[in-house]
Amino acid sequence: MNQKHQEDLAHIRSMMERSSRFISLSGLSGVFAGLSALIGGIYVYQIFKANGIDYANDYSRSYSANLVSELFWIGIIILICAFAFGIFFTIRKSRKYNLPIWTSATKKMLFNLSVPLFAGGVFCLALMYHGYFGLVAPSTLLFYGLALINAEKYTFSDVKYLGFCELCLGLIALFYIGYGLFFWILGFGILHILYGLVMFKKYK
Repeated sequence: MNQKHQEDLAHIRSMMERSSRFISLSGLSGVFAGLSALIGGIYVYQIFKANGIDYANDYSRSYSANLVSELFWIGIIILICAFAFGIFFTIRKSRKYNLPIWTSATKKMLFNLSVPLFAGGVFCLALMYHGYFGLVAPSTLLFYGLALINAEKYTFSDVKYLGFCELCLGLIALFYIGYGLFFWILGFGILHILYGLVMFKKYK
């Protein structure tokens, strides 16, 4: 009888978690989002080399309007790829485990995630508008970390650890402006891949 009660409680807890948290998030989403950022970051580094910019050593570098525009659109493409992978693997996991996708928890998670991201996006556009390009990479890490921490209560609790890592990385990057691209690759690329692998193994 005691075992039956424990099984009932476990079932109730599982139902409550499904109704209050977005649990369709797949670890593979993080892996492929990280790969997109990693490939994009390496590609940007190659663009710098092609434009005669030694990113690792030249601290007096300047960016032409065309180069800034190209980097901006590369960032948009990386964002679209990461978002597309997230949708694909979320739907894939939901169908596999018969999990609902569009629930009240999903809406709350997306709202809590999007507010810091929207504010961060506008802030980064303002930085670019005023020519403070060196602060863009640290700022994206900071606002993304805050967004993950803010959304954690409506999805897997593990998300907050990635959020704190991104936040700390962004704070450190503020003091190493000349290395923003490397911090960006580490945060959005490597950390995402490692986090995704851990999540996939834990919740597969």
